[in-house]
Amino acid sequence: MTLPSLRILKNARVYAPEPLGLRDVLVAHGKVLALSLPGQGALTALAEESLDLEGRLLVPGLVDSLTHITGGGGEDGFVSRTPPMRLGDAIEAGVTTVAGALGTDRIGQSLNTLYAEVMRLRGLGLGAYLYTGSYHVPPVTLTGDVQRDLVLVEPVIGVGEIAIADHRGSQPSVEELARIAADAQVGGMLAGKSGRVLVHVGPHESGLDRLFQVAQETAVPLHRFYPTHVNRNRALFAQAERFAEAGGHVDLTASTNEKLLQAGEVSCAEGLVRWLRRGLPRDRITFSTDGHASLPVFNDEGGVVGLEVGRMSSLIDALRCCVLEARLPLESALAPVTSNPARILGLKTKGRLAEGMDADMLVLEPETLALHGVVLGGRVALWEGERRLREAFE
Repeated sequence: MTLPSLRILKNARVYAPEPLGLRDVLVAHGKVLALSLPGQGALTALAEESLDLEGRLLVPGLVDSLTHITGGGGEDGFVSRTPPMRLGDAIEAGVTTVAGALGTDRIGQSLNTLYAEVMRLRGLGLGAYLYTGSYHVPPVTLTGDVQRDLVLVEPVIGVGEIAIADHRGSQPSVEELARIAADAQVGGMLAGKSGRVLVHVGPHESGLDRLFQVAQETAVPLHRFYPTHVNRNRALFAQAERFAEAGGHVDLTASTNEKLLQAGEVSCAEGLVRWLRRGLPRDRITFSTDGHASLPVFNDEGGVVGLEVGRMSSLIDALRCCVLEARLPLESALAPVTSNPARILGLKTKGRLAEGMDADMLVLEPETLALHGVVLGGRVALWEGERRLREAFE
């Protein structure tokens, strides 16, 4: 019998995301095999490679619930299309799991291309999934049907981004949203998936009203929907708080800039502080990057007057801001970018450090939370700030 290749990460201050103290972590075949007190693991002597973390932090890899891995945009014509994500973009940002979506463009982009990119990234070791559909209704699909996509296409975990409160969407009715959510629920149930409907919430003052209407007028519960960008203004964030109180989950966008913050956008750190002070459920809030999406600014006539790109690094930046500036405990700041999105999306082996979980881990410097290392599926993808794992054609 051939023993699996074993690697041990010694003397790590583990956050799972809850603090576990100093531990040795044994990894084999891409999984966490054991967490033990330093020097006490029965299998540590068999490890082929030993990495001494010297008291550095070891945390779960970041789970990004919304990434435009094939690129996005086009709101200002073809020249405004944003570039696709590369493996290095994720690794260097500490992101080990992504969920890809189409967004605005279902013409120049396709679910076929998105699926192919997901499978390519999986082949390189990244945790990768996708949503069927786009901003518009009826949803575009791979098989011709939302339920079939969820049941027959393993990487499909939900539907989205369906756009509401945004002039770029199809202005879906209560009945259309209810049907999509019901299809997602049944497909998810049959496939053993969460079947969430990721909802892009635009800047219109109606905000989350349509989702509340669905829950009031139909049998679809609020928690079937997973609205994102809910921190784009303070009125919307207040709605999001009520949404969570009523049983829903919400997502804040980490990619922002000073101009947007001055205009009223709520930063992830400010939002999480407010959330916790109000005593809202800690497991119902997440952050995502909106990575590689175009972030257009429109004038009153719908013309583009500014355009930026979602940053993969925004997730770890938000984590640092929560801990170093807002002075939140690390475990409180980790949950919205690790265990919470993994649980909401039904990713059962992601988002936590525990026996049997995927060995996706970040090594952080204790004082600065600088990224010292990334372990991706048990392989060292980045160490001492230098990337070790590369893809073809780099």
